[in-house]
Amino acid sequence: MKKNFKEFKDFIKNKNVAVVGIGVSNIPLINFLLKLGAKVTAFDRKTKEELGDVFNDFISKGVELELGENYLNNLTGFEVVFKTPSMRIDCDALVKVKNEGAYVTSEMEEFVRYCKGKVYAITGSDGKTTTTSIVAKLLETEGYKTWVGGNIGTPLFSRIEEVEDDHMVVLELSSFQLMTMNSPVDVAIVTNLTPNHLDMHKGMEEYIDSKKNVFLYQNETDVLVVNRENEITFGFEKEAKGYVREFSSKRTIENGAYYKEGKLYLEGNEVCEKDNIIIKGMHNVENYLAAFIATKDDVKIETMKNVAETFGGVEHRCEFVREIDGVKYYNDSIASTPTRTVAGLKAFEKKVILIAGGYDKHIPFEPLAEEGYPYIKEVIILGDTKFKIKEAFEKLKIEKGIEIQTIMVDSLEEAVEVSREISTEGDVVTLSPACASFDMFPNFMVRGNKFKEIVNVIK
Repeated sequence: MKKNFKEFKDFIKNKNVAVVGIGVSNIPLINFLLKLGAKVTAFDRKTKEELGDVFNDFISKGVELELGENYLNNLTGFEVVFKTPSMRIDCDALVKVKNEGAYVTSEMEEFVRYCKGKVYAITGSDGKTTTTSIVAKLLETEGYKTWVGGNIGTPLFSRIEEVEDDHMVVLELSSFQLMTMNSPVDVAIVTNLTPNHLDMHKGMEEYIDSKKNVFLYQNETDVLVVNRENEITFGFEKEAKGYVREFSSKRTIENGAYYKEGKLYLEGNEVCEKDNIIIKGMHNVENYLAAFIATKDDVKIETMKNVAETFGGVEHRCEFVREIDGVKYYNDSIASTPTRTVAGLKAFEKKVILIAGGYDKHIPFEPLAEEGYPYIKEVIILGDTKFKIKEAFEKLKIEKGIEIQTIMVDSLEEAVEVSREISTEGDVVTLSPACASFDMFPNFMVRGNKFKEIVNVIK
Protein backbone atom coordinates (compact mmCIF):
# COMPACT_ATOMS: atom_id res chain seq x y z
CA MET A 1 0.00 0.00 0.00
CA LYS A 2 1.48 3.33 -1.08
CA LYS A 3 1.86 6.00 1.58
CA ASN A 4 -0.20 9.19 1.48
CA PHE A 5 1.95 12.14 0.45
CA LYS A 6 0.25 14.27 3.10
CA GLU A 7 2.38 12.35 5.61
CA PHE A 8 5.54 13.65 3.98
CA LYS A 9 4.21 17.21 3.77
CA ASP A 10 3.38 17.17 7.48
CA PHE A 11 6.75 15.58 8.28
CA ILE A 12 8.95 17.98 6.27
CA LYS A 13 7.30 21.28 7.25
CA ASN A 14 9.65 23.47 9.32
CA LYS A 15 12.35 20.77 9.30
CA ASN A 16 16.01 21.74 9.04
CA VAL A 17 16.93 20.01 5.76
CA ALA A 18 20.27 19.50 4.02
CA VAL A 19 20.43 18.77 0.29
CA VAL A 20 23.81 17.44 -0.86
CA GLY A 21 24.48 18.19 -4.52
CA ILE A 22 23.09 21.08 -6.56
CA GLY A 23 22.53 19.19 -9.79
CA VAL A 24 19.79 18.54 -12.33
CA SER A 25 17.51 16.59 -9.98
CA ASN A 26 18.27 18.47 -6.77
CA ILE A 27 17.56 22.01 -8.03
CA PRO A 28 13.82 21.31 -8.47
CA LEU A 29 13.96 19.28 -5.23
CA ILE A 30 15.29 22.29 -3.30
CA ASN A 31 12.57 24.53 -4.72
CA PHE A 32 9.94 21.92 -3.84
CA LEU A 33 11.18 21.57 -0.25
CA LEU A 34 11.03 25.35 0.15
CA LYS A 35 7.45 25.31 -1.13
CA LEU A 36 6.60 22.63 1.47
CA GLY A 37 7.92 24.85 4.25
CA ALA A 38 11.32 23.29 4.94
CA LYS A 39 14.41 25.26 5.91
CA VAL A 40 17.01 24.25 3.32
CA THR A 41 20.80 24.29 3.26
CA ALA A 42 22.37 23.14 -0.02
CA PHE A 43 25.86 21.62 -0.24
CA ASP A 44 28.03 21.39 -3.35
CA ARG A 45 31.69 21.23 -4.35
CA LYS A 46 31.06 23.92 -6.98
CA THR A 47 31.96 27.54 -6.27
CA LYS A 48 29.65 30.56 -6.28
CA GLU A 49 31.00 31.47 -9.73
CA GLU A 50 30.40 27.99 -11.13
CA LEU A 51 26.79 27.99 -9.90
CA GLY A 52 26.13 31.38 -11.49
CA ASP A 53 22.42 32.28 -11.64
CA VAL A 54 21.51 29.26 -9.49
CA PHE A 55 23.50 30.79 -6.63
CA ASN A 56 21.70 34.13 -6.89
CA ASP A 57 18.30 32.46 -7.19
CA PHE A 58 18.79 30.33 -4.07
CA ILE A 59 20.20 33.21 -2.01
CA SER A 60 17.14 35.31 -2.90
CA LYS A 61 14.89 32.47 -1.67
CA GLY A 62 16.67 32.11 1.65
CA VAL A 63 18.60 28.93 0.92
CA GLU A 64 21.82 28.58 2.94
CA LEU A 65 24.76 27.45 0.78
CA GLU A 66 27.87 25.46 1.72
CA LEU A 67 30.23 25.46 -1.26
CA GLY A 68 33.77 24.63 -2.32
CA GLU A 69 36.35 21.96 -1.63
CA ASN A 70 35.39 21.41 2.03
CA TYR A 71 31.65 21.74 1.46
CA LEU A 72 30.73 18.77 3.69
CA ASN A 73 32.50 20.07 6.81
CA ASN A 74 29.31 21.69 8.11
CA LEU A 75 26.97 18.78 7.36
CA THR A 76 25.88 18.57 10.97
CA GLY A 77 22.80 19.37 13.05
CA PHE A 78 20.22 18.54 10.36
CA GLU A 79 16.98 16.63 10.85
CA VAL A 80 16.72 15.44 7.24
CA VAL A 81 19.44 14.94 4.61
CA PHE A 82 18.78 14.38 0.89
CA LYS A 83 21.91 12.89 -0.65
CA THR A 84 22.94 12.91 -4.28
CA PRO A 85 22.63 9.41 -5.87
CA SER A 86 26.37 8.88 -6.40
CA MET A 87 27.17 9.61 -2.74
CA ARG A 88 27.88 6.45 -0.74
CA ILE A 89 25.75 6.07 2.37
CA ASP A 90 28.85 4.98 4.33
CA CYS A 91 30.91 8.10 3.58
CA ASP A 92 32.16 9.80 6.75
CA ALA A 93 29.97 12.90 6.47
CA LEU A 94 26.73 10.91 6.09
CA VAL A 95 27.65 8.42 8.82
CA LYS A 96 28.31 11.32 11.19
CA VAL A 97 25.04 13.16 10.50
CA LYS A 98 23.08 9.89 10.63
CA ASN A 99 24.58 9.09 14.03
CA GLU A 100 23.35 12.51 15.16
CA GLY A 101 19.82 11.28 14.41
CA ALA A 102 19.25 12.69 10.92
CA TYR A 103 16.90 10.94 8.49
CA VAL A 104 19.05 10.33 5.37
CA THR A 105 17.23 9.79 2.09
CA SER A 106 17.17 10.75 -1.60
CA GLU A 107 14.76 12.29 -4.07
CA MET A 108 14.09 8.95 -5.80
CA GLU A 109 13.53 7.03 -2.55
CA GLU A 110 10.84 9.46 -1.45
CA PHE A 111 9.24 9.52 -4.89
CA VAL A 112 8.87 5.72 -4.99
CA ARG A 113 7.61 5.67 -1.40
CA TYR A 114 4.75 8.11 -2.06
CA CYS A 115 4.03 7.79 -5.80
CA LYS A 116 0.38 6.88 -6.47
CA GLY A 117 0.87 5.56 -10.02
CA LYS A 118 1.94 2.09 -11.14
CA VAL A 119 5.74 2.01 -11.02
CA TYR A 120 7.91 0.14 -13.52
CA ALA A 121 11.57 0.18 -12.39
CA ILE A 122 14.31 -0.88 -14.80
CA THR A 123 17.89 -1.67 -13.83
CA GLY A 124 20.78 -3.76 -15.13
CA SER A 125 24.32 -3.38 -16.45
CA ASP A 126 23.35 -2.88 -20.11
CA GLY A 127 20.16 -1.92 -21.90
CA LYS A 128 18.58 0.08 -19.07
CA THR A 129 17.99 3.28 -21.01
CA THR A 130 16.67 1.59 -24.14
CA THR A 131 14.40 -0.77 -22.18
CA THR A 132 13.10 2.14 -20.11
CA SER A 133 12.35 4.07 -23.28
CA ILE A 134 10.60 1.07 -24.87
CA VAL A 135 8.43 0.43 -21.79
CA ALA A 136 7.45 4.11 -21.68
CA LYS A 137 6.68 4.14 -25.42
CA LEU A 138 4.50 1.01 -25.10
CA LEU A 139 2.49 2.52 -22.25
CA GLU A 140 2.15 5.92 -23.93
CA THR A 141 1.03 4.32 -27.20
CA GLU A 142 -1.53 2.25 -25.30
CA GLY A 143 -2.96 5.55 -24.08
CA TYR A 144 -1.71 5.87 -20.51
CA LYS A 145 -0.43 9.09 -19.00
CA THR A 146 3.20 8.06 -18.56
CA TRP A 147 5.95 9.67 -16.48
CA VAL A 148 9.62 8.86 -17.14
CA GLY A 149 12.33 9.52 -14.56
CA GLY A 150 15.34 8.26 -12.65
CA ASN A 151 18.49 8.41 -14.77
CA ILE A 152 16.53 9.71 -17.77
CA GLY A 153 13.48 11.89 -18.23
CA THR A 154 12.76 14.64 -15.73
CA PRO A 155 13.14 14.95 -11.94
CA LEU A 156 9.81 13.65 -10.65
CA PHE A 157 9.60 14.20 -6.90
CA SER A 158 8.72 17.88 -7.24
CA ARG A 159 5.78 16.84 -9.47
CA ILE A 160 4.58 13.93 -7.35
CA GLU A 161 1.21 15.54 -6.60
CA GLU A 162 0.44 15.54 -10.34
CA VAL A 163 0.75 11.75 -10.56
CA GLU A 164 -2.64 10.00 -10.31
CA ASP A 165 -3.58 6.41 -9.43
CA ASP A 166 -4.20 5.47 -13.08
CA HIS A 167 -0.92 6.95 -14.35
CA MET A 168 2.13 4.88 -15.32
CA VAL A 169 5.61 5.72 -14.01
CA VAL A 170 8.73 4.31 -15.68
CA LEU A 171 12.05 4.69 -13.86
CA GLU A 172 15.60 3.87 -14.91
CA LEU A 173 17.49 3.18 -11.68
CA SER A 174 21.24 2.85 -11.23
CA SER A 175 23.02 0.76 -8.62
CA PHE A 176 23.78 3.99 -6.73
CA GLN A 177 20.11 4.95 -6.56
CA LEU A 178 19.16 1.43 -5.47
CA MET A 179 21.76 1.06 -2.69
CA THR A 180 19.41 2.65 -0.16
CA MET A 181 16.05 1.92 -1.81
CA ASN A 182 13.63 0.11 0.50
CA SER A 183 10.17 0.66 -1.01
CA PRO A 184 8.30 -1.73 -3.33
CA VAL A 185 7.83 -1.14 -7.05
CA ASP A 186 4.98 -2.76 -8.96
CA VAL A 187 7.12 -4.17 -11.77
CA ALA A 188 10.90 -4.60 -11.51
CA ILE A 189 12.97 -5.40 -14.61
CA VAL A 190 16.61 -6.51 -14.41
CA THR A 191 17.97 -6.60 -17.97
CA ASN A 192 21.27 -8.35 -17.14
CA LEU A 193 24.20 -8.06 -14.74
CA THR A 194 27.91 -8.02 -15.54
CA PRO A 195 30.85 -6.39 -13.70
CA ASN A 196 30.23 -2.64 -13.80
CA HIS A 197 30.88 0.49 -11.69
CA LEU A 198 33.31 -1.51 -9.57
CA ASP A 199 35.24 1.73 -9.06
CA MET A 200 32.26 2.99 -7.02
CA HIS A 201 31.37 -0.29 -5.30
CA LYS A 202 33.48 -2.34 -2.91
CA GLY A 203 33.17 -5.33 -5.21
CA MET A 204 30.85 -7.33 -7.42
CA GLU A 205 28.87 -8.63 -4.43
CA GLU A 206 27.95 -5.12 -3.29
CA TYR A 207 27.04 -4.16 -6.86
CA ILE A 208 24.68 -7.15 -7.15
CA ASP A 209 23.20 -6.54 -3.70
CA SER A 210 22.36 -2.96 -4.62
CA LYS A 211 20.56 -4.16 -7.76
CA LYS A 212 18.54 -6.65 -5.71
CA ASN A 213 16.86 -3.80 -3.85
CA VAL A 214 14.71 -3.22 -6.94
CA PHE A 215 12.74 -6.36 -6.00
CA LEU A 216 13.60 -7.35 -2.40
CA TYR A 217 10.93 -5.05 -0.93
CA GLN A 218 8.18 -6.11 -3.32
CA ASN A 219 4.89 -7.64 -2.24
CA GLU A 220 3.43 -10.99 -3.33
CA THR A 221 1.33 -9.30 -6.03
CA ASP A 222 4.30 -7.46 -7.59
CA VAL A 223 6.30 -8.65 -10.61
CA LEU A 224 10.01 -9.30 -11.20
CA VAL A 225 11.25 -9.69 -14.79
CA VAL A 226 14.61 -11.44 -15.28
CA ASN A 227 16.86 -12.44 -18.16
CA ARG A 228 16.87 -16.25 -18.34
CA GLU A 229 20.22 -16.18 -20.14
CA ASN A 230 22.03 -14.15 -17.49
CA GLU A 231 23.21 -16.39 -14.68
CA ILE A 232 23.09 -13.68 -12.03
CA THR A 233 19.61 -12.33 -12.78
CA PHE A 234 18.20 -15.85 -13.22
CA GLY A 235 19.48 -16.56 -9.71
CA PHE A 236 17.29 -13.76 -8.34
CA GLU A 237 14.18 -15.91 -8.81
CA LYS A 238 14.63 -17.76 -5.53
CA GLU A 239 14.65 -14.47 -3.60
CA ALA A 240 11.65 -12.90 -5.34
CA LYS A 241 8.66 -12.01 -3.18
CA GLY A 242 6.10 -11.83 -5.98
CA TYR A 243 5.58 -13.22 -9.49
CA VAL A 244 8.62 -13.91 -11.66
CA ARG A 245 8.53 -13.53 -15.44
CA GLU A 246 11.38 -14.54 -17.73
CA PHE A 247 12.59 -13.52 -21.17
CA SER A 248 15.12 -15.28 -23.38
CA SER A 249 16.79 -14.79 -26.75
CA LYS A 250 17.98 -18.40 -26.82
CA ARG A 251 15.20 -20.70 -25.64
CA THR A 252 11.42 -21.06 -25.72
CA ILE A 253 9.68 -19.94 -22.52
CA GLU A 254 5.99 -20.70 -22.93
CA ASN A 255 4.85 -18.39 -20.12
CA GLY A 256 7.47 -15.74 -20.89
CA ALA A 257 8.83 -13.71 -23.81
CA TYR A 258 11.27 -15.32 -26.22
CA TYR A 259 12.98 -15.17 -29.61
CA LYS A 260 12.78 -18.07 -32.04
CA GLU A 261 13.61 -18.40 -35.74
CA GLY A 262 13.54 -14.70 -36.52
CA LYS A 263 10.43 -13.84 -34.50
CA LEU A 264 9.61 -12.43 -31.05
CA TYR A 265 6.94 -14.21 -29.02
CA LEU A 266 4.96 -13.40 -25.89
CA GLU A 267 3.54 -16.44 -24.10
CA GLY A 268 3.42 -18.39 -27.36
CA ASN A 269 1.88 -15.57 -29.42
CA GLU A 270 3.92 -13.97 -32.20
CA VAL A 271 4.46 -10.24 -31.63
CA CYS A 272 6.71 -9.23 -34.52
CA GLU A 273 9.55 -10.26 -36.79
CA LYS A 274 13.09 -9.35 -35.76
CA ASP A 275 13.88 -7.83 -39.17
CA ASN A 276 10.94 -5.42 -38.84
CA ILE A 277 12.21 -3.90 -35.58
CA ILE A 278 13.52 -0.40 -36.29
CA ILE A 279 16.36 -0.46 -33.74
CA LYS A 280 18.70 -3.24 -34.78
CA GLY A 281 20.76 -5.84 -32.96
CA MET A 282 20.13 -8.86 -30.74
CA HIS A 283 20.66 -6.70 -27.65
CA ASN A 284 17.60 -4.71 -28.71
CA VAL A 285 15.65 -7.93 -29.30
CA GLU A 286 16.34 -8.71 -25.63
CA ASN A 287 15.31 -5.21 -24.60
CA TYR A 288 11.99 -5.64 -26.42
CA LEU A 289 11.41 -9.10 -24.92
CA ALA A 290 11.93 -7.65 -21.43
CA ALA A 291 9.52 -4.80 -22.16
CA PHE A 292 6.87 -7.10 -23.68
CA ILE A 293 6.72 -9.52 -20.74
CA ALA A 294 6.83 -6.64 -18.24
CA THR A 295 3.91 -4.71 -19.76
CA LYS A 296 1.68 -7.63 -20.81
CA ASP A 297 -1.01 -6.73 -18.25
CA ASP A 298 -1.29 -3.16 -19.57
CA VAL A 299 -0.41 -3.28 -23.29
CA LYS A 300 -2.02 -5.18 -26.19
CA ILE A 301 0.10 -7.29 -28.57
CA GLU A 302 -0.99 -5.07 -31.48
CA THR A 303 0.49 -2.06 -29.67
CA MET A 304 3.72 -3.95 -29.00
CA LYS A 305 4.05 -4.82 -32.69
CA ASN A 306 3.32 -1.22 -33.72
CA VAL A 307 5.95 0.23 -31.37
CA ALA A 308 8.62 -2.30 -32.36
CA GLU A 309 8.11 -1.50 -36.04
CA THR A 310 8.00 2.30 -35.67
CA PHE A 311 9.98 3.39 -32.57
CA GLY A 312 13.37 4.86 -33.49
CA GLY A 313 14.89 4.16 -30.09
CA VAL A 314 16.89 6.30 -27.69
CA GLU A 315 18.17 9.52 -29.19
CA HIS A 316 21.74 9.32 -30.53
CA ARG A 317 22.05 5.53 -29.90
CA CYS A 318 21.64 3.75 -33.25
CA GLU A 319 18.61 6.03 -33.60
CA PHE A 320 16.66 5.60 -36.83
CA VAL A 321 16.42 9.00 -38.54
CA ARG A 322 14.84 8.55 -41.95
CA GLU A 323 14.59 6.36 -45.05
CA ILE A 324 15.34 8.12 -48.37
CA ASP A 325 15.08 6.27 -51.69
CA GLY A 326 15.40 2.94 -49.89
CA VAL A 327 18.46 4.02 -47.88
CA LYS A 328 18.11 4.07 -44.07
CA TYR A 329 19.96 6.70 -42.02
CA TYR A 330 20.92 6.10 -38.38
CA ASN A 331 22.32 8.47 -35.75
CA ASP A 332 24.79 6.78 -33.37
CA SER A 333 26.52 10.00 -32.33
CA ILE A 334 26.99 8.74 -28.76
CA ALA A 335 29.59 6.27 -30.09
CA SER A 336 32.73 8.20 -29.14
CA THR A 337 35.20 5.29 -29.12
CA PRO A 338 36.13 2.64 -31.71
CA THR A 339 34.77 -0.09 -29.41
CA ARG A 340 31.38 1.60 -29.16
CA THR A 341 31.26 2.13 -32.92
CA VAL A 342 32.05 -1.53 -33.64
CA ALA A 343 29.26 -2.60 -31.26
CA GLY A 344 26.87 -0.32 -33.13
CA LEU A 345 27.97 -1.67 -36.52
CA LYS A 346 27.29 -5.24 -35.42
CA ALA A 347 23.67 -4.31 -34.71
CA PHE A 348 22.88 -3.93 -38.41
CA GLU A 349 23.93 -7.46 -39.40
CA LYS A 350 24.92 -6.19 -42.87
CA LYS A 351 27.70 -3.99 -44.28
CA VAL A 352 26.97 -0.29 -43.83
CA ILE A 353 28.27 3.05 -45.03
CA LEU A 354 30.01 4.50 -41.97
CA ILE A 355 30.49 8.21 -41.23
CA ALA A 356 33.28 8.50 -38.64
CA GLY A 357 35.88 10.88 -37.23
CA GLY A 358 36.06 13.80 -34.85
CA TYR A 359 38.08 15.09 -31.91
CA ASP A 360 41.45 13.42 -31.31
CA LYS A 361 41.56 11.76 -27.87
CA HIS A 362 44.83 10.05 -28.87
CA ILE A 363 43.35 6.57 -28.89
CA PRO A 364 44.26 3.97 -31.55
CA PHE A 365 41.91 3.34 -34.46
CA GLU A 366 43.29 -0.06 -35.42
CA PRO A 367 40.41 -1.76 -33.51
CA LEU A 368 37.91 0.14 -35.67
CA ALA A 369 39.51 -1.23 -38.83
CA GLU A 370 40.44 -4.71 -37.59
CA GLU A 371 37.17 -5.48 -35.77
CA GLY A 372 34.85 -3.28 -37.79
CA TYR A 373 35.73 -4.17 -41.39
CA PRO A 374 33.31 -7.14 -41.72
CA TYR A 375 30.44 -4.71 -41.11
CA ILE A 376 31.64 -1.78 -43.26
CA LYS A 377 30.91 -1.20 -46.95
CA GLU A 378 32.69 2.18 -47.19
CA VAL A 379 33.94 4.78 -44.68
CA ILE A 380 33.39 8.52 -44.95
CA ILE A 381 35.82 10.24 -42.59
CA LEU A 382 36.03 13.78 -41.25
CA GLY A 383 37.37 15.82 -38.35
CA ASP A 384 40.73 15.97 -36.59
CA THR A 385 41.15 12.19 -36.73
CA LYS A 386 40.41 11.56 -40.40
CA PHE A 387 44.05 10.93 -41.35
CA LYS A 388 44.54 8.55 -38.39
CA ILE A 389 41.42 6.59 -39.32
CA LYS A 390 42.56 6.43 -42.96
CA GLU A 391 45.95 5.12 -41.80
CA ALA A 392 44.25 2.37 -39.76
CA PHE A 393 42.37 1.13 -42.83
CA GLU A 394 45.49 1.39 -45.01
CA LYS A 395 47.33 -0.73 -42.44
CA LEU A 396 44.52 -3.29 -42.67
CA LYS A 397 45.04 -3.48 -46.44
CA ILE A 398 48.82 -3.85 -46.13
CA GLU A 399 48.79 -6.44 -43.32
CA LYS A 400 45.69 -8.47 -44.19
CA GLY A 401 44.92 -7.62 -47.79
CA ILE A 402 41.47 -6.33 -46.83
CA GLU A 403 40.49 -3.14 -48.62
CA ILE A 404 37.74 -0.82 -47.38
CA GLN A 405 37.33 2.36 -49.42
CA THR A 406 37.79 5.56 -47.38
CA ILE A 407 36.54 8.97 -48.50
CA MET A 408 37.74 12.08 -46.67
CA VAL A 409 35.44 15.09 -46.32
CA ASP A 410 35.55 18.42 -44.48
CA SER A 411 32.09 18.67 -42.91
CA LEU A 412 29.07 16.68 -41.78
CA GLU A 413 27.06 18.22 -44.62
CA GLU A 414 29.60 16.96 -47.14
CA ALA A 415 29.62 13.53 -45.47
CA VAL A 416 25.85 13.17 -45.92
CA GLU A 417 26.10 14.45 -49.49
CA VAL A 418 28.75 11.83 -50.33
CA SER A 419 26.70 9.10 -48.63
CA ARG A 420 23.82 9.98 -50.97
CA GLU A 421 26.11 9.63 -53.98
CA ILE A 422 27.59 6.24 -53.08
CA SER A 423 24.55 4.52 -51.53
CA THR A 424 22.02 2.36 -53.34
CA GLU A 425 18.59 1.03 -52.38
CA GLY A 426 18.81 -1.26 -49.34
CA ASP A 427 21.91 0.42 -47.89
CA VAL A 428 22.32 1.69 -44.34
CA VAL A 429 24.21 4.91 -43.55
CA THR A 430 25.19 5.43 -39.92
CA LEU A 431 26.90 8.32 -38.15
CA SER A 432 28.98 6.42 -35.59
CA PRO A 433 32.05 8.64 -35.14
CA ALA A 434 34.34 6.52 -32.89
CA CYS A 435 35.49 9.93 -31.57
CA ALA A 436 34.38 12.72 -29.29
CA SER A 437 32.77 15.74 -30.94
CA PHE A 438 34.81 18.64 -29.58
CA ASP A 439 36.63 19.50 -32.82
CA MET A 440 33.35 20.60 -34.44
CA PHE A 441 30.56 20.41 -31.84
CA PRO A 442 30.15 21.10 -28.09
CA ASN A 443 28.95 17.53 -27.41
CA PHE A 444 27.66 14.35 -29.06
CA MET A 445 24.04 15.53 -28.77
CA VAL A 446 24.64 18.69 -30.82
CA ARG A 447 26.54 16.57 -33.36
CA GLY A 448 23.70 14.05 -33.57
CA ASN A 449 21.05 16.73 -33.87
CA LYS A 450 23.01 18.41 -36.68
CA PHE A 451 23.22 15.11 -38.54
CA LYS A 452 19.47 14.57 -38.19
CA GLU A 453 18.80 18.12 -39.35
CA ILE A 454 20.93 17.57 -42.49
CA VAL A 455 19.26 14.24 -43.28
CA ASN A 456 15.74 15.52 -42.65
CA VAL A 457 16.00 18.42 -45.11
CA ILE A 458 17.02 16.19 -48.01
CA LYS A 459 14.36 16.42 -50.71
